[in-house]
Amino acid sequence: MPIEILMPALSPTMEEGTLAKWLVKEGDTVSSGDLLAEIETDKATMEFEAVDEGTIGKILVADGSEGVKVNTPIAVLLEDGESADDIGSTTRAPATEPGPQPQAPAAPAAAAAPPATAAPKSASGSRIFASPLARRIGADKGLDLTQITGSGPHGRIVKADVENATPGTTATIPGPQAAAPAPTGPSTGAIAAMYEGRDYREIALDGMRKIIAARLTEAKQTVPHFYLRREIKLDALLKFRSQLNKQLEARGVKLSVNDFIIKACALALQSVPAANAVWAGDKVLQFRHSDVAVAVAIEGGLFTPVLQDAEMKSLSALSTEMKDLATRARDRKLAPHEYQGGSFAISNLGMMGIDNFDAVINPPHGAILAVGAGKQRPIVGEDGELAVATMMSCTLSVDHRVIDGALGAELLQAIVDNLENPMVMLA
Repeated sequence: MPIEILMPALSPTMEEGTLAKWLVKEGDTVSSGDLLAEIETDKATMEFEAVDEGTIGKILVADGSEGVKVNTPIAVLLEDGESADDIGSTTRAPATEPGPQPQAPAAPAAAAAPPATAAPKSASGSRIFASPLARRIGADKGLDLTQITGSGPHGRIVKADVENATPGTTATIPGPQAAAPAPTGPSTGAIAAMYEGRDYREIALDGMRKIIAARLTEAKQTVPHFYLRREIKLDALLKFRSQLNKQLEARGVKLSVNDFIIKACALALQSVPAANAVWAGDKVLQFRHSDVAVAVAIEGGLFTPVLQDAEMKSLSALSTEMKDLATRARDRKLAPHEYQGGSFAISNLGMMGIDNFDAVINPPHGAILAVGAGKQRPIVGEDGELAVATMMSCTLSVDHRVIDGALGAELLQAIVDNLENPMVMLA
C-alpha cells in the first residue's frame, strides 16, 4: 500500500509551512533517517527526514510552495514491489493556499489528521499496516504488532513506534499540542473601512507574526499577571565586570551585563526552588535545574532561546553560548529544542535606552524579568547623604497561578542580591 508522506509539524506552534526545497526526486530510494526536504516553519528552516523506507513514487507539492498545511500529503512513498500505478486516486490532494471554506458539520480535526490506530490483523490473516523497517525491528524484539499504536499516516506503524516498545506493551505517541487561539477583533475589512481615502500599505502577516500575535493574546487573556518592581544598584557589578573582562581579554571573552543577569536569575531560581516552575493545566511542574530563556529580537519578531542548566555554567560559558544562540536565532537556524522549554525568561531592553517596562509572560513560564537601562541617578546613601549611583529598574511579571506575591518577592530579592553582590555568584 503506498504511503503518504505528510507535511510535518516541526514545532508545537506550526500550522503551515513552506516546502522550500526537495532533496530527493521521483524514483529515488530512501531509508529511515534520509533527508527528504527543507521546510520553512514559522521559526526556522529545517530538514525533514524520512521515517519509512521505499521509493519516492510521486511528489505532490513542488519546491517553493507556501502555506502548506500540516498533515497535507506532500509526496507518496512506494514499498518494494509497488509502482506508480498503485498510487491510484485515493491520494488526497494537497492544499497550499486554501480559500474560504463552507462550514460543514464534520469535525475538521478528523479530516486533517486520521486517527492514529493500527489496523489489527484479522482472522483471515490480512496484513498489519507497518513499514518494512518497523516489521524487522518488531520481529527482532519479539513484539506483537497488533498491540502497538501506529503514529504514521493512517495509523501505520513506523520505526519510532517499535524502537522503545517492549514485548507485552503498547507504544503510544502523544497527540499534537493544541494551537494557540487566533486573536479576535474587528475584521480586516472593517478596519480598512475606517481609513478609506487615506494612503497606506498592507503588510501580510508571516507565520512568525501570526504565532506571536496568537500566543501573546492568549497569554494576556488567560494568564493572571501581576508585577513586582525593584531598583538595583549596579556599581559593584560594573566594577567587577571590568576586572573580569581585563583578565578574560586574552581568551577573547567579553562579559556583558546581560550575562550577569542570566546567571543571577539562574541562581535565584535555585535559592527559591518553588518559583522554578511552570503552569501545566491541572498541575504545576517544578524543576530541579534552571533553564532560562532570553528574548532575542530578530527581523519581524523574536526568539527566546533557552540556556539549560544555567546555574551550573560559568559566566564565560553562558556568554559564549548566548552569543551563539543569538546569532543563530537572527539567522533562523535554531532547532526547536533550543527555543522550547524553560521555566523563566529575561527580556532586556536596557541597551535600547528603555528605563522600565512590563513584559508579557510566555506560557507556560511562571515568570519573566523585564530589564531596563542602567543610569546614574541621585540616591540617599547608607549614611544618609546624597550620592550618585548607577541604578537599573527591573519588573518581574509573575503568573499568579504558579507564584504568589510573597514567593515572587522572595525570587526578585534573590535576583537583586546576586546582582548587587556579584562575587557571590562565583562562590
